[in-house]
Amino acid sequence: MLQTLAARRLITSSETIDHPVIQVVDGVITSIHSDPRNGAADTTLTSTFFDVHMHGAASHDVMEGTPKAIGAVSRFLAARGVGHYLATTVTAPVEKTLRSLEGIANAIEADAARGEARPIGIHLEGPFISHAKRGVHPPEDIHPPSIALLDRFHQAARGHIRLMTVAPEIPGSIDMITHAVALGIKVSIGHTNATAHETQPAIDAGATSATHTYNAMRPLDHREPGVLGTVLDTEPLFAELICDGIHVAPELVRLWLKAKGEQRGILITDCMSATGMPDGIYMLGNFKVKLSAGRALSADDLAHGKQTLAGSVLTLDRAVANLQRFAGVPLGTAVRMASHTPAMMVGVTDTVANIAAGQPANFNLFNAAGELTQTILSGSVVPAFTF
Repeated sequence: MLQTLAARRLITSSETIDHPVIQVVDGVITSIHSDPRNGAADTTLTSTFFDVHMHGAASHDVMEGTPKAIGAVSRFLAARGVGHYLATTVTAPVEKTLRSLEGIANAIEADAARGEARPIGIHLEGPFISHAKRGVHPPEDIHPPSIALLDRFHQAARGHIRLMTVAPEIPGSIDMITHAVALGIKVSIGHTNATAHETQPAIDAGATSATHTYNAMRPLDHREPGVLGTVLDTEPLFAELICDGIHVAPELVRLWLKAKGEQRGILITDCMSATGMPDGIYMLGNFKVKLSAGRALSADDLAHGKQTLAGSVLTLDRAVANLQRFAGVPLGTAVRMASHTPAMMVGVTDTVANIAAGQPANFNLFNAAGELTQTILSGSVVPAFTF
């Protein structure tokens, strides 16, 4: 089937094309050219988003590992502009994690479903993290770095782990990072109390990113920059950010942007099963989270008088809007930091956020106010999400 898409402008990974006319045949882009006569309204086409750090949505957690759960999450994400994502685990008992990895691997290997974002890999967040900066990760399930355990996870996931979070200060972490890189896994520094001196060896061993910058990290000190100072100062290092105005103040969003820029800053959601849901109790892995007024908090910690953020209910379309509002960046910059930049970090720019002939016709459509109004996956408009 032949389709023609047109807009006032098209934002790609490297340029903006005015008056684009895009030919699509059977869901695949066949040509892109500019024609000032196209008469399109003041709209903007961009690539779809790529979320490299998300745990769930629509009352489901990816660690359920079932077609029903992952299908619901994928439909919800697609309705919010996401074309691809890394299904992200959370620290849990080893056997539970192994079962989850197998279920997620099944979803990755399954045929693409119409109107669903595609999980193209796994982000292993935990169990190789710091007790001091564990956040809501259950302490009883945190493990010291172990090549043997990583290999068990790698085998259960059938090679689909693309990213893993590691605390570099824990003995054995550098050897494990080296091993992970040899397996083709990208390593992100996170949930860590590392000093600057302890962080640098992880970067030297091949770590390429930082997990939700500022959150679950040793705070910045003017005499001991720590992991945070090292992340912000190391130009080649990518760095995630949860841009919801809750996890990170706008002033520090702007500092992160100045340090990392469009080429290294990555917008993520860290969203969990409560995303898209009303206030109530939801699950993140094996533990309960209470959602109230947009904040997801550990239910167990709340029972003990402590407020601990447990992921978020952010969506990437809101993160893109927030970055424009907090930092005054144009739509193109914000979109690239939610699509092309994470694809660069993972090493999938040939197939993700790549608007070119021969690629699937995956697009987000924004109106003149910069609001996401429509998502197209493989040439088909994604319907509104329904339960």
